[in-house]
Amino acid sequence: MSFRPRPGSIPDSPGVYRFRDAHGRVIYVGKAKSLRQRLNSYFADFSALHPRTQSMLTTAADVDWTVVGTEVEALQLEYSWIKEFDPRFNVKYRDDKSYPYLAVTMGDDFPRVQVMRGAKRKGTRYFGPYSHAWAIRETVDLLLRVFPVRTCSAGVFKRAGQIGRPCLLGYIDKCSAPCVGRVTPDEHRDLAEDFCDFMGGNTTRFIKRLEKDMRQAAAEQEYERAARLRDDIQALQRALEKQAVVLGESTDADVIALAEDPLEAAVQVFYVRGGRIRGQRGWVVDKVEETTPGELVEQFLLQMYGEASAESMPREVLVPVLPPDDEAVVELLSEQRRARVDVRVPQRGDKKSLMETVERNAKESLAQHKIRRAGDLTTRSKALQEIADALDLDQAPLRIECYDVSHLQGENVVASMVVFEDGLARKGEYRRFAVKTKEGDVASIHEVIMRRFRRYLEERSATGELAAEDDAHGPIDPETGKPRKFAYPPNLVVVDGAGPQAAAAQRALDELGIDDVAVVGLAKRLEEVWLPSDDQPVIMPRSSEGLYLLQRVRDEAHRFAITYHRAKRSKSVKESALDSVPGLGPARRQALLKHFGSVKKLREATAEEICEVPGIGPATADVIVSTLKGEGQ
Repeated sequence: MSFRPRPGSIPDSPGVYRFRDAHGRVIYVGKAKSLRQRLNSYFADFSALHPRTQSMLTTAADVDWTVVGTEVEALQLEYSWIKEFDPRFNVKYRDDKSYPYLAVTMGDDFPRVQVMRGAKRKGTRYFGPYSHAWAIRETVDLLLRVFPVRTCSAGVFKRAGQIGRPCLLGYIDKCSAPCVGRVTPDEHRDLAEDFCDFMGGNTTRFIKRLEKDMRQAAAEQEYERAARLRDDIQALQRALEKQAVVLGESTDADVIALAEDPLEAAVQVFYVRGGRIRGQRGWVVDKVEETTPGELVEQFLLQMYGEASAESMPREVLVPVLPPDDEAVVELLSEQRRARVDVRVPQRGDKKSLMETVERNAKESLAQHKIRRAGDLTTRSKALQEIADALDLDQAPLRIECYDVSHLQGENVVASMVVFEDGLARKGEYRRFAVKTKEGDVASIHEVIMRRFRRYLEERSATGELAAEDDAHGPIDPETGKPRKFAYPPNLVVVDGAGPQAAAAQRALDELGIDDVAVVGLAKRLEEVWLPSDDQPVIMPRSSEGLYLLQRVRDEAHRFAITYHRAKRSKSVKESALDSVPGLGPARRQALLKHFGSVKKLREATAEEICEVPGIGPATADVIVSTLKGEGQ
């Protein structure tokens, strides 16, 4: 590459570097503890680099760098450059939806409580985010009984002051009506401060104060006032019930979890303040560069807290894995908060359980994102056309079949076939195979493709010539009215694997004389598309909808194969365990499994409990106990 720096010209110091394209635009920003080692790694062996890195380097026309004194300075400069230049090859997090916040405009003369979305404003305190705006309004409606802060717009507030009459909320005691002077600006600000304190987690003192006032009013026989205070206490308690208690009252933490695949990642954050979940938020990111979970976490922390106010930052950030430069990240976040921020991975207890919950939400968010993306007709059409162009097909592959092999150390070998038509899964046409060969994945793929397309040829032969010209029913079974199992051929066969697996599938089709079905392999590690006869993979762009569809097809085949393999392995384990019990036939084995539910529970049972199963006597029960206990040791 012509822009490679001269040997010895790169300093062996911490720093931040920028790759630029031929037009001078910054396309990638990175940081390194040693600029020399990192930049030399890009130019040492181009063929060994990840395809995404190769793409970045072939797009680049220049590289420059800035030396810094510490890793913290490198983090700060990297963040500011990414924000300034928005490089196309850097990871970018985007909200998976627009989340509403509960906002209190403390910068106004008369602070207002309202729902806000979008960019945060200076002088406003934010609580949340919440999943739905109605959840904020329910909480505010309860709290206005106790903290009657203004909620009206500037126009309504000004008009009420001009006519000297408050709005409806002022008449029903859900606003202190500062517009007409019922309270002074200082008194109203105190109400807003109390509202913010309660939302910030300092809840106990308000409830205790109201309880004290209620008891005092009752002692003074002011029963109406005591009843109102009782209702105020209940309103605060109902507002608290809407926020689940998950950790100790002193806990202020953001809990961050990841779910990822080779192309995308989803991030979910639960905001815990005062031990309660105050809100949650999600992001989705396209992985346009090869990155580890720790690097994703580091980049996310920088983007999330890069411009956060000190008041909005938690004392603790719980993450699934530590960032590579965790000490530098902690120092940077602590500077931002102007107090210590701990970044840690929870290992046990309630924090670990909450992390698992957040992780489940992240996985669900990623799954929903994939469904939304796959459901768009325009996107599906684009994906199919991109596959056709990349593989040089005559037409878009409207029917794609994908095959995957699953086994455990060569035992219980199974394979799956999943079908996508017009970019959507056709689960009714999925098939599974118990593989007979024990000679490895390549031989298994050959066997499965042979079996599937031999059935296709048989079905086609049964219906006459190629389609429905000589047979009115064609591939439809006249007795059931349903398609015959293997009557439709695919336009494209995808196998999970690289060149050898693709070649095995192509060899099977050649042996059967089928020449109108295209074959590719999709290698999971680098998401490379392999044609059977090529020595080099077809590199599809990382942002390609076609690659995204191929990945979804492959992942679905993998899921279907794993499910079948686990079921078969579980069945064989049950059968083999009970097969070793002398004198126990199929009927009584089935009765035992039905009664206890699993071999594990049967192994834990006593002889007396086993005797409760019909057909099992004391002698047989003793044999079962001794045999299974002997196997478990």
